[in-house]
Amino acid sequence: MAAANFWDNQETAQETVGQLKSLKAIVAPMKELLTAGEDLDALSEMAEEDPEIVPEIEAEISRLETVLDDLELKALLNGAHDSCGAILTINARDGGTDANDWAEMMLRMYTQWAQKNDYSVELLDRNPNPDAGINSATITIRGPMAYGYLKGENGVHRLVRISPYNSEGKRQTSFAAVDVTPEISDSVDVEIDESDVRVDTYRASGAGGQHVNKTDSAIRLTHEPTGVAVQCQSQRSQHKNRAQAWKMLRAALARIEDEKREAENAESYRQKAQVGFGSQIRNYFLHPDQRVKDARTGHYVGDFQKVLDGDIQGFLEAYLNWLAKETN
Repeated sequence: MAAANFWDNQETAQETVGQLKSLKAIVAPMKELLTAGEDLDALSEMAEEDPEIVPEIEAEISRLETVLDDLELKALLNGAHDSCGAILTINARDGGTDANDWAEMMLRMYTQWAQKNDYSVELLDRNPNPDAGINSATITIRGPMAYGYLKGENGVHRLVRISPYNSEGKRQTSFAAVDVTPEISDSVDVEIDESDVRVDTYRASGAGGQHVNKTDSAIRLTHEPTGVAVQCQSQRSQHKNRAQAWKMLRAALARIEDEKREAENAESYRQKAQVGFGSQIRNYFLHPDQRVKDARTGHYVGDFQKVLDGDIQGFLEAYLNWLAKETN
């Protein structure tokens, strides 16, 4: 990073900065624990002569246990792409207009989580629904271990509430599907036969000025052998949208390969997001009571709004611990 030409290539430079942040997230608390351990030895000797400092030692031990727990959790983020940024796509599924609204609520939830953790968020694609909410949206979240933390969000999320779009005030169940892929570096080799990819162009929707509405700047790529489809319309330039879409496609195919490798080591990891009742990974209730519960880990939060405001770290950590047990 001290090299004179380090910032000549912005994308490569940002990848290096990201690597540094990820390494510091491990090394800094490790150094702190080692140093604090030596200090505790000295304090313990002092406590033999001065019992009044025992409460101070106990408080320090409690603090260091919290640091150690966090470090042990980070040790679970040892996948090939766990240190990468995350490309997160949300699609409204069953539930009509409520599902579109639910998808937009989830988009806000993940954005809030990222901002609270000092991660950067970039909107790549947003397909609004004419009645309410969104049909789909894709964002990139960049920060230390972003994909490692978010990979467990992949699947169907179910909301139960009194529908604001139902004049009779009936309870409505709606679904949104989340797909998370790593934002992998261009240096990572992912073989894609371009003849297997169908390229579609279309006019971008939403805000962006007259240029966006008059040109076919948006790009959709479909990898026909796997059925994986990605799209990008965040830039005015079709060329930039195309480049970003290819990066998204490479990331999606890389994740498929990762899942295949993990499935070979753990049959229990074969879960795949499906649509509809009984397939959800997490349930969010606003009626008859307010609560959120993960169907895999059993992790429970009794404050719906707190979760929707981005307080999902407990779910992310519970999934990592659950996955570690399932794959051992």
